[in-house]
Amino acid sequence: MRERMKRRKKKPENETEATGKVGQQKPLVDEAHPQPLMPAYDDVEPEAARTAEAAPEPSAPEEPRMETEVQPESPSMPPPGVPEHRPAQQAGKASGRPSKGVVVLAIGLPGSGKTTWFKRRGVTPLSSDMLRSILFDDITEQRYQGLVFSTLRSLLRARLIARMPWNYVDASNLAPHERRQWIKMAKGFGYEVHAVFFDVPLEVCLERNRKRERQVKEDVIQRMAAKLKAPGFEEGFGKITVVRVKRSGEQT
Repeated sequence: MRERMKRRKKKPENETEATGKVGQQKPLVDEAHPQPLMPAYDDVEPEAARTAEAAPEPSAPEEPRMETEVQPESPSMPPPGVPEHRPAQQAGKASGRPSKGVVVLAIGLPGSGKTTWFKRRGVTPLSSDMLRSILFDDITEQRYQGLVFSTLRSLLRARLIARMPWNYVDASNLAPHERRQWIKMAKGFGYEVHAVFFDVPLEVCLERNRKRERQVKEDVIQRMAAKLKAPGFEEGFGKITVVRVKRSGEQT
């Protein structure tokens, strides 16, 4: 009897939860049954850290660029070397690799010269006025602003999906919160974003507006001027072009 009890006591018992059951006999370990792998969390590098070390360092991004233009007297002749005449591969670089193209946001009041700027370059921008004419047969329609701008964003998205290299948005884009959705969409598709800011005095815009066939109410322009904020690189722009009024005797 004592010999039987000794033999029973010699059987080692598993007092851990390695196999899932306390008291279960430890599994046989030999060449055919190797020891199960156990994670050692203290000794293992986080996956993110290993990935960061293994990945090559990205190229330094291009420095943001600021340029200044002077409005010409006539929009009929495009200036030499405008971006639209360059190959798509040279559209711009927002990071270490070439971007798919550029989205240009025009920023300015009615009468600041946005339409003239586009005509001088020979491009047709995506325009809120154009959409009002298409959707409502009335360029002055203001009751469906949400519909107009959601459709405008859909058109830009379609161009980005089609990988069109140069894309222009002609709207007031007065404040950073109005520009944010355009910038986010463009960057999401791998495009660089440029701003063209029409830094034109309110008095000049009002004077030009009075000479137009289709006029915007002056109190509306004044309220828009109160909301207008100059674009900044912190918004995500890779280039900002400031367009100013030509002074007397100044050459373009």
